[in-house]
This record gives sequence, C-alpha cells and structure tokens, in this order.
Amino acid sequence: MEPTQAIKAFRGSKAIKAGYLKRPNRHPRPLGRGFLTRSSINISSNKNTSVVRIIDANMNRLKEGLRVCEEITRFILNNRKLTSELKGVRHKVDEIIKSLPEKINMLKERKSLQDVGRRIYINELKRNSYQDIFFANIQRVKESIRVLEEFSKLKNVNAAIKFKEIRYGIYEIEKKISRIISAGSL
Repeated sequence: MEPTQAIKAFRGSKAIKAGYLKRPNRHPRPLGRGFLTRSSINISSNKNTSVVRIIDANMNRLKEGLRVCEEITRFILNNRKLTSELKGVRHKVDEIIKSLPEKINMLKERKSLQDVGRRIYINELKRNSYQDIFFANIQRVKESIRVLEEFSKLKNVNAAIKFKEIRYGIYEIEKKISRIISAGSL
C-alpha cells in the first residue's frame, strides 16, 4: 500500500467514524473506566511538548541501540552485509525525523536532567556477553521504534507508516543476526 493510500484509509477508518479519534463537537466515548473528551484528546501546548520529548527520547534510544548492534555486527561478527543493513536503518530514521514538523524544537524541549526515568537501572547493568548486549539493544530498538510509530501518528501519518515499515525490517535483521549468534560463540 502506498503511503498516500494508507493516509486515505486511515482518515476513513472505523475508529474515526466511531468517534474514538479527534473529532470536534462529539459526545465523549467510553474508554475503559474513563471517558474520552475533546479536552483529553486534543494536544495542548504542554501535551505537545511532552509528545516532542517522547519522540526525541525514543529517536535517541533507537539510534543508540542500532549503533550498538551495528558495532557488534561490524567488529565481533565481522559481517559487512548486516553492518550495512543496520547503518541503512539508522540513516532512514534520520530522514523520517527530518520530516517531522517539531524537529527544530526537539533539542529545545529536551530535559535530560529532569527526566524521572533517568536513574532507573532495572537489569540495565547485567550483561555477561556480547550476545546479551545485542539482545538487550535490539529489544531497545524494537520498543523505541514502536513508540515512534505510535506518537508520529499525532504529527505526521507518513512518518508513522515509514516507522512501521522499518520495524518489520528490524524483525528480519534481528532474525538473521540471531541465527549467526546462535550458530557459534566467538
């Protein structure tokens, strides 16, 4: 499906017709125990800042995780093809990020020192091998790209579609690298 077709399909989706996505002057729709209202769906400037921060944090996490995996394929597995594939994904992510309207504001909105998750280290310090490092980082990549896919829907549906395509590509790259890692230890 072409991106423009996907946008048209998204705009005509049942979710929008049912009123679960942003539509002015609609009655609240139930969602779990609470209710969606226009004020809870619209993105105010504070919410917009939060969305920009989420995109920025996950963009950085994604690129860092990709780079760690790339270093493993380059220097430990000595695999030029997989190294090139991971590097290509990193560059595709850069291109998508450039298409987002808030790219300029991302650095301005970054609040690394005030990030409440900054000092949470659950299982982050436990690594026994390069395999552990690879699997931790490829998981970080998959999680981050999913977050980018979801929050990009608020900013640029084309970007969300591209992130989804990249996510499925990452699943395939992970499978290839996992086979090599599992086949023998270095």
